[in-house]
Amino acid sequence: MSDALLQNSFYIGNVFNSILYGVELMLYFDTMQAYLEKQLEHRPSDKLYMIFSTITLFLITIFVATQLVLGQEMWIINAGYPGGALAYFVAHVSAWYQTMGSVASILLQLMADGLLIYRCFTVWRGSYCVLFVPCCLWLSTLVFGILDLITSGSPNGNFYEGLAARVGLVYFSLTIGLNVITTCLICGRVMFYARRMRNHLGLEVSKAYFITVAIVVESALPYTLFGIAFLVSFGLESDTSILFLSLYGMFTCISPQMLILRVVRRRAWSTETAQPTALVFATRSAAAPYTTSTSTGSSVV
Repeated sequence: MSDALLQNSFYIGNVFNSILYGVELMLYFDTMQAYLEKQLEHRPSDKLYMIFSTITLFLITIFVATQLVLGQEMWIINAGYPGGALAYFVAHVSAWYQTMGSVASILLQLMADGLLIYRCFTVWRGSYCVLFVPCCLWLSTLVFGILDLITSGSPNGNFYEGLAARVGLVYFSLTIGLNVITTCLICGRVMFYARRMRNHLGLEVSKAYFITVAIVVESALPYTLFGIAFLVSFGLESDTSILFLSLYGMFTCISPQMLILRVVRRRAWSTETAQPTALVFATRSAAAPYTTSTSTGSSVV
């Protein structure tokens, strides 16, 4: 480990954690406001989404707090630690509060991946065939997540070295592989219907329904991209991996929250979006001002 590079990466990671935590708070309260003030009829799933959002906010708060505590202990309280900040980091990376942060981040990842699998199921109109591989990967991440906690949280355990690092590499390879597969499935499906609508209704109408931001949010693309960046740096044993881990951890919460906000505002993809009735409605209203309702009462992207 390079002392200067690791400390700079950890510091910058904590700065981004604080900024992105503010973004998460804004998204959370926007979601709650939309849920409480919206004129549309409440769905049973809306309450579940609110509970999901609250739990993920609680978990990401634990993750951010434990990272800040480690920084405070390393740079301020124990500034004169023998061997310097790097020695303190290595000696206390498995401290109880760091293990608590790891538990929170793994629970958060399992919840985020579960939501992504559910959205993939929704976009593919209830096709169980597309769920087989993602569900197998999700179960595998559950097993290796527990193993990762055991190896990295044990006395003298180090998430970045030895057995804990090898188990962690397998764990993150599985979860990020799951992210890549579900993201590709969702992006592919949405882009397929975007092209289909463009051929039938023209470019301008299809833009209204399949804008870029919809694809990015529906597929949780930032979550996947930062996961890939972390996995590459972690596999190369680069000290910058601690920075990408912070970004990946934050978007594990932010990407699902952006998606839930679209769901609550009735702008997210539903099982009726790509049905023929929705396309017929779109054809009839192509010349009319843009609306977010379909003939079945479900919104489109």
